Amino acid sequence: MKPDAAKNVKHTPLTPEDDIKFMKKALKQAEHALALGEVPIGCVIVYDKKVIGRGYNKRNTKKTALAHAEITAIAGACKKLGDWRLDGCTMYVTLEPCQMCSGAIVQSRVDRVVIGAANPKAGCAGSILNLLKVPQFNHQVEITNEVCAKESTEILQRFFKDLRIRNKETN
Repeated sequence: MKPDAAKNVKHTPLTPEDDIKFMKKALKQAEHALALGEVPIGCVIVYDKKVIGRGYNKRNTKKTALAHAEITAIAGACKKLGDWRLDGCTMYVTLEPCQMCSGAIVQSRVDRVVIGAANPKAGCAGSILNLLKVPQFNHQVEITNEVCAKESTEILQRFFKDLRIRNKETN
């Protein structure tokens, strides 16, 4: 797409059924992380009902704190649109974004974030604080919570249960 193309597209509203469909695509991304032995977090970014960015957690694989699912998906979506602004986009992420990812979401002007599971230890879209809705920022993000929450929670629980078993066996 050309840089200004995003501003000329008429957007088709997303339905609750669309939210489930795209969150399932984010869950498939989380499965990729799980296969690598990473914490299974997945993300997709949708524009005009099409996935334009994908990502999954690769912090250990890439040896960097920056390799979060959301950051990877934002980079891909920006490349696809040819712009750093993701106006008109919806992000689907299996776990509530942290402070870094929440900041990147605001900075990239994502319109809406759909979240699978809450993140009570690091969530910055409502659990600990809400960086997506700070009124002093020049952009606020609409949030939809608990879409495919059960599936999003289960994959994380499965990962941490298996990790505890592996750690017990090596000690």
